[in-house]
Amino acid sequence: MKNKYSPLNPLALSKLNTANLISESLVVFVCSTTGQGDPPDNMKNFWRFVFRKSLPAGSLCRLDCAVLGLGDSSYPKFNFVAKKLHKRLMQLGASVLLPVGLADDQHDLGADGVIDPWLTSFWERAQALYPTPAGQSLIREDEPLPPRYVFQFLDDVSENGADRLRVPEQPISPSQTHPFPGRVVSNKRVTHSSHFQDVRHIEFDVTGSNIEFTAGDVVMMRPCNTPEDVEQFCQLLRLDPDRQFTLSPTDSDTVSVPARLAQPCTVRRLVESFLDIAAVPRRSFFELLATFATNELEREKLSEFSSAQGQDELHAYCNRPRRTALEVLTDFPHTTAELSVDYLLDLFPEIQPRSFSIASSLLAHPNRIQILLAVVRYKTKMHLPRKGLCSSWLASLDPTQGDIYVPLWVKKGSMKFPKDPYSPVIMVGPGTGVAPFRSALQERIAQGKNANVLFFGCRSQSKDFYCGSEWEEMGKAGQLTLFTAFSRDQEDKIYVQQRVQEQAELLWDLIANKNGYFYIAGNAKQMPTAVCDALKEGFQSQGGVSSSEADEMLVAMERAGRFQSETWS
Repeated sequence: MKNKYSPLNPLALSKLNTANLISESLVVFVCSTTGQGDPPDNMKNFWRFVFRKSLPAGSLCRLDCAVLGLGDSSYPKFNFVAKKLHKRLMQLGASVLLPVGLADDQHDLGADGVIDPWLTSFWERAQALYPTPAGQSLIREDEPLPPRYVFQFLDDVSENGADRLRVPEQPISPSQTHPFPGRVVSNKRVTHSSHFQDVRHIEFDVTGSNIEFTAGDVVMMRPCNTPEDVEQFCQLLRLDPDRQFTLSPTDSDTVSVPARLAQPCTVRRLVESFLDIAAVPRRSFFELLATFATNELEREKLSEFSSAQGQDELHAYCNRPRRTALEVLTDFPHTTAELSVDYLLDLFPEIQPRSFSIASSLLAHPNRIQILLAVVRYKTKMHLPRKGLCSSWLASLDPTQGDIYVPLWVKKGSMKFPKDPYSPVIMVGPGTGVAPFRSALQERIAQGKNANVLFFGCRSQSKDFYCGSEWEEMGKAGQLTLFTAFSRDQEDKIYVQQRVQEQAELLWDLIANKNGYFYIAGNAKQMPTAVCDALKEGFQSQGGVSSSEADEMLVAMERAGRFQSETWS
């Protein structure tokens, strides 16, 4: 956010000295929610501190604060962390300046639909409490803040031309800052060639990494921009992709050079692996871009997109057709030509890592990580089809052309499977949602746990029945009970929730009498709610409970870890 009124310094919560919180005067907490209502990784230490029972009720009585949540209402735990933190800060005596902001990616205007009015209210309260010091004036809307970094180009060093995907570097320990170069072993399409969706089964060799994981964990990877996009970007900004530079932070007290950008770094490396030029830009992108505009027509349009009144126009221009930041630059050539290279890291966000449910078990496939990947590709009014950056990048990697390495690391997932060998596990995983359950089945079967039920759904048995032969073999061996729903193989569409409904008697027995666990993974639209409704209907028909009692049963199961879901939009 552009800071107009007071010297607020952005700081990752992992870098906050929590002991100093009691002496702060004004803090704005901006937080997301992960997993089953969990705080993000860089917030976990702070989360443990602020929820310590030993903290006195008035320990934050001198603190003015506000909480802004970044969320997506298609998930059941929408902005759970922000809501809980807001409540906790009030319990500790903090003065909360305004109600918690619940930004929602599902809003027609995206998160800005909530953030804009929330920020307006915040700055009004903040300016009233902390007036502008004498002799200082507010920053004009059309005046850019200083860049976070200054580029120093080196003229006497050239890039060695090595492809970073082909040169593995042994990490200290596989993590976000030191990913392990996993070698791509295979990259196979698992949907029929006539099927509209390209889904890949990709395997990585992680021998020597010491990576360990269990069912439900996820593998993290950062994609790269395409060579074509990198070339176009450099041409638009008149940058030599092979030229090297170093970065210097303009405020070394609060900003450090990103660890992923080795110093010196080439322009190509920066654009290929760091700047998210293929993302749909947010309003802040247009705000900063407008400050460089000298062409009157372009300045007027960029100013309109940056204003609160112009958000419908921005949505129609950018969000609805999914126009990328690179495409925006081509639409504003005069302004693009005026851009200062020092602002590149302010204008473009960093490419964020993507998470994929691991679809294999080390007990079945030692030193291997496997994933099921749906390649994102769709059409809008734009001339070129829209593509998912990470899925398209991974799908393009061809190990038959030589060794290819993908930097990766593993994180604990939100799903936990029972250690009790006699507790049945019921899994509902349509489409690529079956990935974590393939890992769970391989792991459980290797451990001798054969009380497994899988509900799998897809369009057609002949076109997208992922791992179908594996499920059938497990069934023949008495290790799995399988129920399938092939929605397009008959006139009336059949979905997994209908199969769950049909098996109400079995599911009631497994859950009520045998301490069964119930899991859902897949698309977050209608499926999870429909499956939950079907399950609760079964509680009523087989257990004789009321609708409210069925709701309470599911809540109790969730609290006990016996009902878990992992969904995505």
